[in-house]
This record gives sequence, structure tokens and C-alpha cells, in this order.
Amino acid sequence: MNTPDHLGVPESDLLAGGALWTAREIEQQPAMLERTHALLAGLQAQIDAFAGPVAQDPRARVILTGAGTSAYIGQCLAPLLDRHLPARVDAVPTTDIVSAPHLYLDPAQPLLLVSFGRSGNSPESLATVALVESIVRDVRHLVVTCNPEGALGRAPARQLLTLQLPEETHDASFAMTSSFSCMMYATLAALVGTTQLAPRIQPISRATAQVIDRACPTTQALALAGYERVVYLGSGVMQGLAREAALKLGELSNGAIATCYDSPLGFRHGPKTFLQARTLVVVFVSNDPLTRQYDHDLIDELRGDRVAGRVIEVSAQPRADAAADTMAVPLLADAADVDLLWPYVAVAQMFAFHVSRALGLSPDNPNKQGTVNRVVQGVRLHSVP
Repeated sequence: MNTPDHLGVPESDLLAGGALWTAREIEQQPAMLERTHALLAGLQAQIDAFAGPVAQDPRARVILTGAGTSAYIGQCLAPLLDRHLPARVDAVPTTDIVSAPHLYLDPAQPLLLVSFGRSGNSPESLATVALVESIVRDVRHLVVTCNPEGALGRAPARQLLTLQLPEETHDASFAMTSSFSCMMYATLAALVGTTQLAPRIQPISRATAQVIDRACPTTQALALAGYERVVYLGSGVMQGLAREAALKLGELSNGAIATCYDSPLGFRHGPKTFLQARTLVVVFVSNDPLTRQYDHDLIDELRGDRVAGRVIEVSAQPRADAAADTMAVPLLADAADVDLLWPYVAVAQMFAFHVSRALGLSPDNPNKQGTVNRVVQGVRLHSVP
């Protein structure tokens, strides 16, 4: 009897190779995004009442925080939310706040701290909540988490609201995939509003599902091509996504593939020296007419230089003359760039997954040495003078 496939690989092979959890968690994202939207829609009035007094105050500040992949959620959303909300919005990792709190926390400025946590047990996340409580006089904590048993959602704080996402998003695999995408969607929905996102969730979900289905052979072929270095580039909200894509590949390849990330314009200013014959460049192309011109200029320049091994564009508006080197995203040609984050990240996740398998690693636990862990270990917290 044939076993079902996930990401183009039979389930029996995935189970034997320690890859089943990662494959399932990448594939489940379209369904989990829709469930996350429905969940947030039911909580919108409560969220508005809790977060609104700070988020709608131009004198106040919103900090999006987390560590690693969770930090990159904030880096993707902060530029957009800063334009949308009256309050100032910044993405500041917990690792920065814990190590230098007085650079980032103003005791007198009202603050909404939005904390992301797959497990909700990262020591820096818990320490950040405690620091903010001790330093900032007027603070509210909005916790977005995937683990109902996590400590972050129950952290001692004067005012705290926890958004508990569907338990399936508490990824069991080493690398965060559906937890990243659903915490990011939940935050956008919470602060922009599910009413505004209601007509967009279905196109986002369907586009992500179609990308997972259609891009699988291409990402698998690229993974088997033996690239030694990979560059991810993106402008605007895509710059945070480029960083997450680079991390995902580093994690799932256990550091065997050297990675680099930047914006297309920024890449010319030194990082371009990273290119060599066995380098793959992946550019997340913007839908914004102005930004897209800069993306295309850099793509065409890199192809003309003939230094990189291959330059791939991930685009919702594919160019006919670049079809052979494009992973096209359907249904979102007229979408805002933020809507592209979910199908675009699925491409990066699948590529990292297939690279991990091509290297003979187990994507569910690629670091057999135990020097990195699903929930970070070895952090020693120091008191603030």
C-alpha cells in the first residue's frame, strides 16, 4: 500500500529520515493561517480594547520582540505597522533588550510590548517581560504564542493579554515554520484588524497552498544542485523575510551552507563580494512598482555579471523573459507586499528542507551535536545595575 507524500517525498521515507514533522508543518500552513484568522476575528474586540489605548496613541511606542525566527516576525512587520499605527513601531529582539535595556526602554513612554514565542519558554523572552515591568511605568504586554503550556503566556505582569494560537502551530520540529507564519499573521491581524484582512486571507492561503504544491520540484532540484553559498535578498518587508530565509537554511543545513541576506540595493555595497561560482541568489521581488524596478535592476546585473551560479526570482508578477529562473506565486499579482510574505517564506522553507535531506541530515533535528536546541539553552541572565 502506497504511503502519502509530503513535499514530494513518501511519508515512509520522511519518517525513516527524521523529516516528517518538518514536512507536515510546512504543508499545514495554509490551513493554519485560516484557523488563525478565524481565531483572531473572534478576539478582535478584546484585542482592540487592550492594545488600542497604546497603539492608537502617537506619544506611545510598540515594540515587536522575540529571539531568532521570532525576532524576524517583527522585522517583517515593523515597517508596515509603523506606517499604519499612530504609535511608533520598532522591532527589537529580546536578545538586544536583555543585553542593553536602557538603549531600548524609555521609562516615561507608554509601551505595548508584543512578544512572540513558539514555546514561550525562551529565557530572554521571560527576562524581557521582567525588565520592561521593572523599567517602564505604563506598559501592556501582548503575547503571541503557540504553546499553551509556555511560561510566557502566564508571565507576571500588570497588564497582559495572551493570543494562544492553534496547538498544531507549536512546531515539533527543530526549525520554526508554521509557528513563524501564524504568529506573523496573528500580529498583523491583531494590530491592523481582521476586518481589513478578511477579503485577503483566502487569496493568501490559496497562494501559499499552490506554491507549496507547484514549487516543490524546483526547490528539490535546486537543493540537489550542490550550491555552497546562498544569498537571500528583499526590499521593504521582504528584508526581514530574507533574514528568516537565511536562518532557515543555516539551521536545516546545520551550517553546511554559507548564507547571506540583504536588500537588493544594499547588496552592491560590499556584500556582493560573497558571490562565487557555487552561489545561489534568491530575490523576493516586490509588487510595488518602484521597489520592483530596483529588484529587477539588481537581478539583471547579477545575471549579466555571470559570477553567481544562478539567480532565482520569487515573484507574484513574473517576467516572461525570465520564466526559467522564476518561481511564480499565483493569485497575488495585485496584492500588497505584506501579503506575499506567506507564499514567499514557504519557498525558502521547502528549499531548506530539501537541502537538509540532500546533505543526509534529519530536518526534524539537523544538529545531532546538540550545540543548538529547539528551545535555547545555556543563557546566563545578569542583573541590571
